[in-house]
Amino acid sequence: MPGLRPIHWRKFEKFLFFVGCQFSREKGDHRVYTRPGLLRPIVVPRDTQLPVFIIRNNLRVLGIKVGDYLEILERIS
Repeated sequence: MPGLRPIHWRKFEKFLFFVGCQFSREKGDHRVYTRPGLLRPIVVPRDTQLPVFIIRNNLRVLGIKVGDYLEILERIS
């Protein structure tokens, strides 16, 4: 199974919707998503490719392991 790699922000948005997040607001080129029970919102920049450190930080906020994230990505692709 490959490790984390940069992906397009729209594909990450599909992942967020799959795990129950909702689009909350947008400021500049940053989109903000929320979900009940999260301590802080998920912030995703609208860059072409999301760097690995942003993906990893958002997974930490969501409480989702990297392996589970990769499985979900395969399922929704």
